[in-house]
Amino acid sequence: MSSLSRRRLLVTGSGAAAGIGLAPASAAAAGPSAASADPVTVTPDDARYADLTSGLNQRFTARPERIALPTTTRQVVALVQDAVDRGKRISIRGGGHCFEDFVFNSDVDVVINMSRMNSVSFDEERGAFAVEGGATLLNVYESLYEGWGVTIPGGACYSVGVGGHVSGGGYGMLSRAHGLTVDHLHAVEVVVVDASGRARTVVASRDPGDPHHDLFWAHTGAGGGNFGVITRYWFRTPGSAGRDPGALLPKPPAEVYVTMASWPWEDVSKAGFIELLDAYGSWLERHSATSSPYRDMCVWLMPNHQSTGDISLIAQLDATVPDAPRLLTGFLTTLNRALGVTDSPGVPERTGATHRSTYATTQRLPWLRATRYVGTVSPTQTDPNMRGKHKSAFHRKRFTREQIETIYGHLTRSPQHAKIAGLVIPSTAGRIADVAPDATAVAQRDSVMKVTYETYWYDESDDAANIAWVRGIYADVYAATGGVPVPGERTDGCYVNYPDADLSDARHNRSSVPWHDLYYKGNYRRLQEVKRRWDPRDVFRHRQSVRA
Repeated sequence: MSSLSRRRLLVTGSGAAAGIGLAPASAAAAGPSAASADPVTVTPDDARYADLTSGLNQRFTARPERIALPTTTRQVVALVQDAVDRGKRISIRGGGHCFEDFVFNSDVDVVINMSRMNSVSFDEERGAFAVEGGATLLNVYESLYEGWGVTIPGGACYSVGVGGHVSGGGYGMLSRAHGLTVDHLHAVEVVVVDASGRARTVVASRDPGDPHHDLFWAHTGAGGGNFGVITRYWFRTPGSAGRDPGALLPKPPAEVYVTMASWPWEDVSKAGFIELLDAYGSWLERHSATSSPYRDMCVWLMPNHQSTGDISLIAQLDATVPDAPRLLTGFLTTLNRALGVTDSPGVPERTGATHRSTYATTQRLPWLRATRYVGTVSPTQTDPNMRGKHKSAFHRKRFTREQIETIYGHLTRSPQHAKIAGLVIPSTAGRIADVAPDATAVAQRDSVMKVTYETYWYDESDDAANIAWVRGIYADVYAATGGVPVPGERTDGCYVNYPDADLSDARHNRSSVPWHDLYYKGNYRRLQEVKRRWDPRDVFRHRQSVRA
């Protein structure tokens, strides 16, 4: 469907709610569509109920009394007020990608599903791009790029919702070149509940003089479900000037090289595997600075379990940077040499063309086509029937040799009844590291890689085996620091957008570092202050929400 369809490409004023900092439930708080009908409500006797009571991870379902799908901020305020008045537990669904049961669990009475609030517009009054809280990433990329030639450096998966993704920091293929998504956040509209139990709308901005600035800061890395319902974001790059929308956010490359590489396990020796991960980590360390010629390249290395797949890689490089073909082929050659295999990687000369070698396929694509391709090519991004378990770790240094040997051992053991299992190791650093750890709520700014340990499967009967596999490899890799990647010289905690309930469990986190310091480090105390001010009744909570 064209991104010019539906409600997605609009040019509007900021609306009544955006024009003020605080709006009671009776105010016209939702902008141009505030007068619309009541939200769609789905109850257990509705045929739609089963589709709306779980997300992408089928391990987690809920049995709420109803699911509400609002289309305006006014409706969200009314829904929250009704739930508070009746003493009902609320959860908020954006794109449905939460890795834990924070949205869908047995305690939830009312699910507020934000999917119908998905417009993307340019707000002339604020001079910033407005994105409603239920929009998904590909929706946003298509709208921004087709309408104005700009983008935000968000995640690769097409259907992830902006509500949780942005509030947790937001990372993607352009982050080495342009920083995290929150580094371009200008303001946020949130429905909160005060100490008296009154729901209202707050607009909080980047401006340090804004009396609501602390609420804005909390939405630059604390993650979703902590302070209120996010109904709208505004984006504008700090320091951008003028009123031309095309100059207010990053412009993506006109064309990119996209490489999909795959090394079959039968071609990989233990020594080659060890050298591959060491060479990759060394390359990330050497090219972590913005002065690196590889600043405009993002790489994801994926060592999959021997029984479920090859060792694979995705690389995306701005095709317009000087000497881009040499940079890309040189990187691939480095990895092939480490593995001890021979290949002749290359790049196509014209747009839309493809170069294939023994282990790699490289395409030269227009940026938006590449974004659609990378965002939909993996079954982990598109299959709605799988179950999953994930763990994460920020690394400031490459894996040690001992850690790599541990990883190899877990990846080559007997099959784990999984569809996909292994590690995902994307490159970080670059512009991400230009921002101070306390400037946003994202404290991990100087890591060189962000590692995910994951497994996906279909049958509930395989839950125990798959969860045990992820727990086992993670505990063994970080055995020297209590089974978790504690902040220190080599590792730097965990990514809040990849939540892991095990971090709160002393059986799995044997370190002296609590779960909240693994996510937020020293920023947690300030987040607690924000929680006390803006959600004093703890209306918005889950198993790892910020505690007052």
